Amino acid sequence: MRMMNAWGARAEHAVVSAEPQAMAAAAMIAPGVPARYPKDFPSLTGRPTPGRLASLARAMQGHDLVCTYNWGAMDVVMAHRVFSRAMDLPPLIHHEDGFNEDEADGLKPARNLYRRAALRSAARLIVPSTVLEGVAREVWHQPEGRLLRIPNGIDTAAFAAPPDPAALSLRKSGGEFWVGTLAGLRAVKRLPDLVAAFAALPPEWHLVICGEGPERAAILAAAAALGIEARVHLPGAVDPARVVGLFDIFALSSASEQFPLSVVEAMAAGLPVAAPDVGDVRDILSEPNRAFVAPRGDTPALGKALAALAADPGLRASLGAANAARARAEFDFAAMLARYEAAYSDAMGRGFP
Repeated sequence: MRMMNAWGARAEHAVVSAEPQAMAAAAMIAPGVPARYPKDFPSLTGRPTPGRLASLARAMQGHDLVCTYNWGAMDVVMAHRVFSRAMDLPPLIHHEDGFNEDEADGLKPARNLYRRAALRSAARLIVPSTVLEGVAREVWHQPEGRLLRIPNGIDTAAFAAPPDPAALSLRKSGGEFWVGTLAGLRAVKRLPDLVAAFAALPPEWHLVICGEGPERAAILAAAAALGIEARVHLPGAVDPARVVGLFDIFALSSASEQFPLSVVEAMAAGLPVAAPDVGDVRDILSEPNRAFVAPRGDTPALGKALAALAADPGLRASLGAANAARARAEFDFAAMLARYEAAYSDAMGRGFP
């Protein structure tokens, strides 16, 4: 959506979701961006029968480029593989940015085989992380000429700007400090573990978990069980650029990540980060902040990292400054956009509009 907004009227978009009832992200598209949501596009879910794949292939005709995302669109990739020559289909670029809960602890062999077969006609496979790059190369057997890693980028200047206290329903009182996170409230994010890791911090510290999802009740129950419900806050969905700078420490507790944008956003806002060693988190962070990366699934170690940061304001400031410098240098949105435009132009055989 951010790239669509950057292109403005330069490109037209037909957007299809495997979950047509969950299209809230459409609200992020700026006015004037040509985007439509075809109702007659075949469902992305179902058995990959020849007839269904053929209908998916026919629906791709007439476009200049097809972009698919993650496992939920893999039948479209397979339809392209089977019918691209016979139906003269446009080029297809597949994007993988992580896995759902059902593959968080290990990839499914049948899906790996299906990916290998389907991706053979893709012009590119784009991934954001070194971990996914390794999976694509070693497990999905993708050749170097097809595989491209483009780290996620953000508007670092927007996150470096002062935060807006009015953007959050919660108010920060004098003498209060916040451990904050931005996350979908889903099981894979292990947010009750974050509550447990936070629990031993002094009473002036509060935990602010921004996001929506089905795990809200489990998070509140974990806080109640530990007797810290008054210090755990779930204000719902927020505008990250306006809010993340209100935190004093950013924390992550996920069981599975690849290249979490929330970590980069926190870095750009000048925050220190405590997180598990998942995906590219360690490599994303500035070198001095890597000492506060805990082993995956080790809640006590994450708690120790939070406690060390909470006890030392000078350390928090120095790590935040190092993180901000790294975010500006390595993960700015403009550089990411230029690399995507180059990849799309190469696939289409002409300059991006």
